Amino acid sequence: MGGRGAGKTRAGAEWVRGLVETGAARRIALVGPTLGDVREVMIAGPSGLCSIGMPRARPAYEVSRRRLVWRCGAEAFAFSAEDPDSLRGPQFDAAWCDEIGAWAHGEATWDNLMFTLRLGDDPRVAATTTPRATALVKRLVRMAASGRAAITWAATRSNADNLAPGFVEAVTDAYAGTRLARQELDGELVEDPPGAIFSREAIERGRMRLDAAAELAFDRVVVAVDPPAMAGPRSDACGIVAAGRAGETVYVLSDASAQGLKPLAWAERAVALAKAWGAGEIAAEANQGGEMVRKMLELAGATPEAGLRVRLTRATQSKTDRAMPVSVLYERGRVRHAGIFRELEDEMCALGGEGDRPGGRRADRVDALVRAVIALLEKPCAPPGVLSLWDRARDHR
Repeated sequence: MGGRGAGKTRAGAEWVRGLVETGAARRIALVGPTLGDVREVMIAGPSGLCSIGMPRARPAYEVSRRRLVWRCGAEAFAFSAEDPDSLRGPQFDAAWCDEIGAWAHGEATWDNLMFTLRLGDDPRVAATTTPRATALVKRLVRMAASGRAAITWAATRSNADNLAPGFVEAVTDAYAGTRLARQELDGELVEDPPGAIFSREAIERGRMRLDAAAELAFDRVVVAVDPPAMAGPRSDACGIVAAGRAGETVYVLSDASAQGLKPLAWAERAVALAKAWGAGEIAAEANQGGEMVRKMLELAGATPEAGLRVRLTRATQSKTDRAMPVSVLYERGRVRHAGIFRELEDEMCALGGEGDRPGGRRADRVDALVRAVIALLEKPCAPPGVLSLWDRARDHR
C-alpha cells in the first residue's frame, strides 16, 4: 500500500519481471480496475512491464489476445475487475493485482482469481494499491494480522526524487492534516470514522457495472446540483450528480462535481450531464443564489422547450440530517452505485463521523447525491398513518 506516486506500479512490475527472469512463474494474471488500466498502466505505462528491464528482455504485447509474451516463453494475460467471471477457466502460477482499492467487484474478482492459482510449486499474488477502506483491502489486512499475507507501506515523499520538482511540497501544503493526505500521500489505510452515517460495506454491497445500469429502463432520471456560494480555487465544490430510478431502486450514474467553476460553467456542466443521461429534471439547492441558480441553468439550456425542468428547493437542516434517511436506504439496498465514484464515496463515509466539520462543509457531492435520491423517491408507498423516510426527508429539505 502506498501514496500517489510512491512507486507502487514499478514495484509490481519489477516483481513480475523478477519471477519471469528467475523462471519462478510462466503464466501470470494481470488484474486491474479496467482493461484500459491494465494496458495503459501495468503494461505500457512508464513503469509498466513493457518499459522496464533491458530492451531485448522486454515482453511483446499481443493486443488481440490481451497477452504479454517474453522471449523465454513466459506469458501474462490481462483481466478487468469489472468482469470477475472472466477469471473462470484459466490457471496461473502468479498474479499481479493493481489498485485493488478501486476494483468495482473487489471480493468477487479476488475470489475467482484465487481459484486460478493452481500451477507451479509456490503460487503467489502481489497487490499494489492506494489504500481505501474497501471490503477487499480490509480483508487482506486481516489476513496479514493472522500471518497469511505480508504488507508493506510507502509514502509519496519516499519517492520524491522521481517526481516533478515541488510536487510533494505542493500537495502536502494543500492537504496537510486531512484524511485525504493520510490516505493518498502517506499510504495509510483510513477506516470509516466512528459515527459516519454511510458505510463502505453498504456501498460495495450494492455496486454494479455502469454498462449494466445503462441498459435499465429508468422511470425517471434527475441531475441534482448543490451550487457553491462563490467561485475560486478555495471555494467549495459544486456538487453535480446524476441518478435514475428503476422500480423501487435508485442508481447513482455519474458524479460530475467540480471545484472553482463560475456560475455559468457549473450550470453548463449540469445541463450537459442531464442531456447525456436523458434527464427530465434538474433539482438544485436555492440557498446559495436563489433565483440566480434558476437563471444560470436556463441560460445553459435547461428550459421546458429542451425537455428540462428546473426545480429549486431550500435546505433548512444540516447536511448530516438531510442525508440520514438516504443512508438508511443504502443499508436496505435501495440505492446502488453504477461504477466507482471515489471522491463522492469518501465524502459519504466521512459524513457525521469523528472529525467531520461542523455543518458538513465540503460534503457538496453528498448533498447533491441526497437531493437526487430524494427527488426520485418523493412519492413513497407507505401504509396510512406511517411517517415514511421521505416525509422526513421533505421536512429536512
